[in-house]
Amino acid sequence: MPIEISSKVSVHKNAVIGKNVTIMPYTVIDENVKIGDNTVIGPNVYITGWTDIGENNKIHAGVVIGGEPQDVSYKNERSYVKIGENNVLREGVTIHRGTKAETSTFVGNNNLFMAYSHVAHNCVVKDNIIMVNLVALGGYVEVDEKAFLSYAVAVHQFCKVGKYVMVAPLSKIGKDVPPFMLVSGPETAVVRGLNVVGLRRAGISAPDREIIKKAYKLLYHSGLNTTQAVEAILAEQDLKDNPNVSELIRFIKSAKRGICSHHKHETESPE
Repeated sequence: MPIEISSKVSVHKNAVIGKNVTIMPYTVIDENVKIGDNTVIGPNVYITGWTDIGENNKIHAGVVIGGEPQDVSYKNERSYVKIGENNVLREGVTIHRGTKAETSTFVGNNNLFMAYSHVAHNCVVKDNIIMVNLVALGGYVEVDEKAFLSYAVAVHQFCKVGKYVMVAPLSKIGKDVPPFMLVSGPETAVVRGLNVVGLRRAGISAPDREIIKKAYKLLYHSGLNTTQAVEAILAEQDLKDNPNVSELIRFIKSAKRGICSHHKHETESPE
């Protein structure tokens, strides 16, 4: 049983509440919600829909989880929000459930969502990600591990943000951002270089950073288009065999919206 639930809380009798859960006043938890052990839920929180929240999460005041998607195609069908462990959701964060029947919005582990950030329907937000105040993810966005999205970043629907990416404040993401990149731009964000500080903090060794840098130069500074650059990278044995470069190539090949161009070539097509 939870150890502290305020008398001013509304918890549906069918909701599943784990052990050592704290729920503060004026919070509403609806019927199909599951809350994992050791989670702290602040005041004026609304958790609805078919929402499954793991253990050790901290949910601050005014958060809304599991609300209906902001999508005119939504037909009031059953869909889900699934949240992992050790996440911090600051004031006013919103996370909407999937649009199509039996689909999910997914949040992984160890993430920090700062105040008023938004995760739209069917997003996949993996692990160890920081979203600063007012970040907005459109529907079906994917954000990979250890990405950092600065203040008021907007990510267009269906875009992907690769691992170890850093996005500067007030940027607008309209194409997929390859792993390891530093991007910015209030119109359409473009690559400004490698996220060297992020790679160092992640413990990626100096030799591996040099290999990533070599692949980056072939991709963005060789004058080759994206297809040619990928071929050139794969022709280099030290690049081809490196797992970080393999991740970069996999990401590029799977990009459906094209990848961000470099700031010196932002008027050119990435293909």
